[in-house]
Amino acid sequence: MRPERQDSMDLLPESGGPPARLARRAFLGISAALTGSLAFGAKAGTPEPASPPADAPWSQSLGAGVVDRPYGRPADAEAGVIRRNVPWLTAGTESSVSFSPLQELQGIITPNGLFFERHHAGRPDIDPAQHRLMIHGLVERPLILSMKDIMRFPQVSRIHFIECPANGGMEWRAAQINSLQFNHGMIGCAEWTGVKLSTLLEEVGVKKDAKWVMVEGADGAHMNRSLPLDKCLDDCLVVYAQNGEALRPEQGYPLRLVVPGWEGNVNIKWLRRIKLGEKPWYSREETSKYTDLMPDGTSRGFTWLIDAKSVIIFPCPEKPLQSPGLYEIRGLAWTGTGKVKRVDVSTDGGINWQSARLHEPVLSKALTKFTMPWHWDGRPALLESRVIDETGYVQPTIAQLRKLRGTNSVYHNNSIQTWQVKSDGSVFDVQLA
Repeated sequence: MRPERQDSMDLLPESGGPPARLARRAFLGISAALTGSLAFGAKAGTPEPASPPADAPWSQSLGAGVVDRPYGRPADAEAGVIRRNVPWLTAGTESSVSFSPLQELQGIITPNGLFFERHHAGRPDIDPAQHRLMIHGLVERPLILSMKDIMRFPQVSRIHFIECPANGGMEWRAAQINSLQFNHGMIGCAEWTGVKLSTLLEEVGVKKDAKWVMVEGADGAHMNRSLPLDKCLDDCLVVYAQNGEALRPEQGYPLRLVVPGWEGNVNIKWLRRIKLGEKPWYSREETSKYTDLMPDGTSRGFTWLIDAKSVIIFPCPEKPLQSPGLYEIRGLAWTGTGKVKRVDVSTDGGINWQSARLHEPVLSKALTKFTMPWHWDGRPALLESRVIDETGYVQPTIAQLRKLRGTNSVYHNNSIQTWQVKSDGSVFDVQLA
């Protein structure tokens, strides 16, 4: 079917009434007018950048040759687009985390060099020729596989997000860090390539008593988690490539597990062992660590699923507004249960909501991009987004989440993010009662 031509974009009124239509031509016309006013508004004596038909200096000489940079690198002007950590968050970098710069990313794929990293005992540098994957326990034919063995199995590629359950964990009690990157940057989305875990389990033959699977990494912590066998047979992948190239060491080179839609720590990096059994192993990571402390002192365990969440990535604290006028609010949404169905955006702190446009592709257990045009009149505003996934789950407010879970947890804070826009265009991380 021929796609319908889109000459206009939805623009719902602030009152939340029926959608008005903002002509795309008008949108572009305003943009052109802004560009022109900026050019003619330059102060006297300020050097003007060379614009066509004039040539800039780089247009008057030969550039660097082919393979000048054999692997390539970002432009020098983009040198600040990097993963960052919070030095005071952990005692050392060997068991720490870095955050992806969501404010600088375009689309839904996270470049490999910007994908957040989380270590429990530092990053091992593994010789792939020496690496082995052992599959044993309640299986008919235990196996030890080399990387060459694994790469002979049928290959699959899928796009999925991975999010640390502690993403947003510093905001449970109050807004603390005025940053999109530090509040929401423990997430990334990539195309993963490897072998279905179900294919490997079929190769070894699963005994009828097996119900659980223990997966273990080759890092110094031997990070391990217990997973239900049903999930492993459903959609888990054993991958050796990310976004078209071999995994990077900080992402589990040469082999990692991808568990679509479930919390990041079960996506075991540097995968070395898979054991099948009748019961979960109740390891350190699933008793004293990755559990959610409730108000009455009890803990939730095995909270693998990532609930639906969204966040506005422009504007944000790192990307303020310059002056009143027309903008495009941009954001990302995701859910561990499947696909994003709808994203609503509010400019008045959740009093009125307008439906945002979802950009294709809208994939299961992957980031989804959303946008909405917004004419900022220069007055203070409270920007929020909330996602509704295909199960009907609605992203909660922080007040709703605290009512159920209290404030003692670190994990699974999927509450609505509020950005306060001040009259000078600056943007701040706030929470509403």
